[in-house]
Amino acid sequence: MATTQHYLWAGGHFLLLLASLRYMLAWVTFKAASTLWYKASFTGALISYAIVCQKSLGTPQPNIAYVRRALLDENVQYFLLAFFWWTSKPVAITLLPYMIFSLFHALTFTRTTLMPRFLPQGPAATSGGPPTPHPLAKKLQAWVKANYDTAMKVVAYAELAILFRVVFGMFTFSNSLLAPIIFAHFLRQRYFQSAFTRDAVGFSNAYISALVDRPGLPPVVKTVWVRLQSYVARWAGIVLADPNNGATPRR
Repeated sequence: MATTQHYLWAGGHFLLLLASLRYMLAWVTFKAASTLWYKASFTGALISYAIVCQKSLGTPQPNIAYVRRALLDENVQYFLLAFFWWTSKPVAITLLPYMIFSLFHALTFTRTTLMPRFLPQGPAATSGGPPTPHPLAKKLQAWVKANYDTAMKVVAYAELAILFRVVFGMFTFSNSLLAPIIFAHFLRQRYFQSAFTRDAVGFSNAYISALVDRPGLPPVVKTVWVRLQSYVARWAGIVLADPNNGATPRR
C-alpha cells in the first residue's frame, strides 16, 4: 500500500511534469513564459528528490563519511542541481532532463498505484497469487520498458546541450558565470556514473573531431579543438576516445 510519503514523492513528479510542460509550451511558441512555472517545476523536483535522498541515505549526519557518501549519490547530485536552477535565472533547456525522469516516474506510479484503484483487474494467474493487471497497465509497462534506454540517451545529450547553452550564456550574460562551472562539475560526475553520458560524450567528441578534420578548414581550428580536448581531459581526469574506433559517426 502506498504511503503518504510515496504520494508526496509522486506529487512532486506530477507537479514538475505539468509545470514544466506549461513553461516549455510558452517558451517554444515564443510567448512570455512566467518564472512562476519554472520555479514550480523545480519545486516539484526538490520535493521528490528530497524524499528519495532521505530514503536512500537516512537522516543527515554531521560527519565527513556521510557527506562523502551523499555527494556521490546521483539523487543528491540532481537535488543540488535542481536547487541551483531554482535559485537561478530561468534557462528553459535545464528542465528537459527532469521532465523525462518525471515522465517515467509518473507513468510507473500511475500503473502500480493509481490504475489498480480505478481499473478492474483480472483473476490471479495462480491460486493465492496477485490479480492480473488491467490490459492498459500491461501496455503502459511495456511502453516504459521499451523506451527507457532511448529516454536516458536523450537525457545524456540534453545535458551536453545544457553545458553548451550555459557556456554560451556566460558570454552573452544570459546566465550567471557560476552556471557553467557548477554544471561542468555535475557533468563530470555523470560521466563516471552513467554509461549513457560516456557514450554521448564519446560520440559528440568524435563527431566534432571529424568536422574539424575536414579539408579546407584553417589549421588553427583543429589546433584549438585539440588543445580544448587536452584541457578538458586533464581537468576531468578522463580520456576522450572515439567509440567508433576512429570512424566518422553516423548522423
